[in-house]
Amino acid sequence: METTFSTNIREPMRVRFKTLNINGQVIRAAIRPGNEPILPLLVFNGIGANLELIKPFADELQGVEIIAFDAPGTGGSSTPTLPYRFSGLSRLIGKMLDELNYGQVNVLGVSWGGALAQQFAYDHPYRCRRLILAATSMGSVAVPAKLSVLLKLASPRRYVQPSYMQRIAASIYGGAFRRNDNLIKKHSLKIRSPSGLGYYYQLLAGAGWTSFHWLHNIQQPTLILAGDDDPIIPIANAKLMAKRIPNAELRVIRCGHLFLLTKTKEIAPIVRDFLTDNKRRLTSPLPLETVSLDLSNEVIE
Repeated sequence: METTFSTNIREPMRVRFKTLNINGQVIRAAIRPGNEPILPLLVFNGIGANLELIKPFADELQGVEIIAFDAPGTGGSSTPTLPYRFSGLSRLIGKMLDELNYGQVNVLGVSWGGALAQQFAYDHPYRCRRLILAATSMGSVAVPAKLSVLLKLASPRRYVQPSYMQRIAASIYGGAFRRNDNLIKKHSLKIRSPSGLGYYYQLLAGAGWTSFHWLHNIQQPTLILAGDDDPIIPIANAKLMAKRIPNAELRVIRCGHLFLLTKTKEIAPIVRDFLTDNKRRLTSPLPLETVSLDLSNEVIE
């Protein structure tokens, strides 16, 4: 079904919007058609985040076909009866791609969705051509955030109460959110509150999960993006992941956890070049720091 969905009626985004029933689980998916010879980009969003939140980034990737979906219990997707693990959700997303008639895709995962993206790339190596991991970690084997930050993430309250989001956004998202209150307001307007149970199921999906013991088996070319002021995912996690993934490239962005939204114009060209295997993306007048063998760490201003 062709439709227009947008969180702002003055800025519509044309998409094909589909509601799928996969073994009793209702999944809301959206496809923004593309016209470039690049594999579609499947986006795994952060915890509690509805698919509309990727709109600013999708807008900067005009021409690239993008597939987004609401995780169970968020946005327009139903809340499952029982909790699930990343492995089960990975299988569900594989079936979703079957229903949408997609074979191979590129994958981008953000935060919680970055963990799921790792699981998907590991479980479905033939379906994931290239992998982009943004503001994420290896799960339980990781450098943790401060306890004060983790406690604020332990419930969906920030998605339900805009005033609470206004109070805590700077301390949990860092970067530009520390300096610009308008960013917090704009971000809040795009939020579609997850169900409470759906949010806790997402937390449970990641409880005790780690990719540490198999991350070295990820053979896909991988772009790791990390903010240097990310209170949720300290930058040390990106460096650890870059050492574990054989074919990884690390870029450090001078921003916070939501750099895909606040640095879209700078990051979108890097993502596009990575998806097209443009080697020139490694050439930059900015200083380069060697992280490990054959791995460059570029700081993006």
